[in-house]
Amino acid sequence: MAFRRLLRGTVPWPTLEGAIREVMSRYDVETARVEFLEANNWLSTPCVVNDRWFVKVVTEQNSLVHTLLTTGRNLGAFSAGTPGFFEHFETPYEMAAHELAATRQMRDLGINAPDPVEAFEYDGHGVLVLEFLPDFESLQERPAADVEAHAGTIFAFLRRMHDNGLAHGDFREENVLVAGGELYFIDATNVRGDAIEDARSYDLACAMGALAPLVGARVAVDAAAKHYTPAELLAAEEFLDFVNLRPDHDFDAATLKGEIEKRATQ
Repeated sequence: MAFRRLLRGTVPWPTLEGAIREVMSRYDVETARVEFLEANNWLSTPCVVNDRWFVKVVTEQNSLVHTLLTTGRNLGAFSAGTPGFFEHFETPYEMAAHELAATRQMRDLGINAPDPVEAFEYDGHGVLVLEFLPDFESLQERPAADVEAHAGTIFAFLRRMHDNGLAHGDFREENVLVAGGELYFIDATNVRGDAIEDARSYDLACAMGALAPLVGARVAVDAAAKHYTPAELLAAEEFLDFVNLRPDHDFDAATLKGEIEKRATQ
């Protein structure tokens, strides 16, 4: 945890206070109640303002860590036999602006995502403002039966993104939220448009790898197979070992591969 905090870095209090005051000014709010959230994604300092806005403050260090993670993921993609397809951001504001745009794109497609409000730059930091989803839980915090009930929606949402030229690029349990009984996608990352096919296969591999420890490999593959062809499942299989190297994924790759191959031959 200490290492993660080091990577994520800290935002000086005057900067955080100034960013929150800027949010207050933009939305004509005279007083604010701010709750800072514990986050392990290393790429922002998140907080909730007045139980209404979810605010992420992105620093230069966050941008640097994103570049390092992007480089590592691209090396992993090379190990899977494909060119790297992740892209980094030059500035903290670019990170915030991309997440805002990706969230808008998902909502435009009818995919549940928090309502995007805006992104702006403050004192060299990127500030992203989204709708706050009250009483949310990440997918991994839900009971197995609930996760299984949502599995079809997960792959339906991914299929809709993929059919419209988009990829999530960072699918993991923490980026799928459940609020009010509804499923929400968050934190889509940046992938190269000319490598969208590989990025889609990677998304599918990540989704099956994320679900397998929660509901079992067979259930994960069966849910995916309702929205993806056997050929697409086999293409995703090529990325499973790469996905399993990520510290935020931990699944039995051999078992998952076996279920994919059984399903593909049925």
